[in-house]
Amino acid sequence: MISQGLEESEKQTGAAPVEQGGGADDLGQDRGYYRLAFARLRRHRLAVASFFVLVFIGLASLVGPWLLPGSMDAPNLYQRFQGPGFPHLMGTDELGRDILYRILTGGRVSIAVGLLATVVTLCAGVSIGVLSGYFGGWIDMLLMRLTDAVLSVPSIFVLILIATGFGAKPQVLILAIGLTLWPDSARIIRSVVLSVREKDFVEAARSVGSGHLRIIISHILPNSLGPIVVAATLSIGSAILAESTLSYLGLGIGPPISSWGSTLFHAQEFIWQAPYYALFPGTMILVTVLCINFIGDGLRDAFDPRSFER
Repeated sequence: MISQGLEESEKQTGAAPVEQGGGADDLGQDRGYYRLAFARLRRHRLAVASFFVLVFIGLASLVGPWLLPGSMDAPNLYQRFQGPGFPHLMGTDELGRDILYRILTGGRVSIAVGLLATVVTLCAGVSIGVLSGYFGGWIDMLLMRLTDAVLSVPSIFVLILIATGFGAKPQVLILAIGLTLWPDSARIIRSVVLSVREKDFVEAARSVGSGHLRIIISHILPNSLGPIVVAATLSIGSAILAESTLSYLGLGIGPPISSWGSTLFHAQEFIWQAPYYALFPGTMILVTVLCINFIGDGLRDAFDPRSFER
């Protein structure tokens, strides 16, 4: 009886009957914001391909050195500057060590520095961006002038000064890189918070007596998660480049620890004698940073509310 009444009502109003499973538009409307963003990200082919390439590089750097014989990293002057081939797929360096082994172990350091420096960047950038955007007034003016002051100084000069004064230790470089990259993240988060704080649900939380900390944790941060993820992704690539730049200048992580940048630093002396020596670490830096940037572009498009309308 009910279905017959619905059919008669649809005929009278001219409305098309809706199938029980729901159409594609209804499914998109039922999805949450983040599920819809993830669905759009999966359709970004370049970002998806970059993700798999980045996962492969990360896994190879993590488990690769365990799969290769440890003797490949031992100096052997009888094998110095052997070209790519078998068993040294990327050739050997000036001490006869396998370059592939050095690339894989260096990838651990470069990627770890990029990830940990990004954590420092997010802690500083999100904190300053949220406080500035949420409270406004003199707090906003003070924090944004601090941000402008940090941006006015070239970060490479600050990194060189810190590395020279405190030593090129991994923990020093992580803190130095993280504390020089936060202004861009802070500006992005501030612009988002300025919009979110005017929403009705934030006003409703204030009206029922919620404190500032509760509003920030329960409402501001969850609704700013998309831009935070995008900022974090792009910061990883910037941190890897910063570490590689310092290592290439001879101010980065030194022996016995190696990174892609330090390998490139040692290879420049033999660029004409063994050009492959510099080719492989430079290619790894290029491919890794490109993949991270492509993923960041895909995330930015996926979390852009205007893209949901297309």
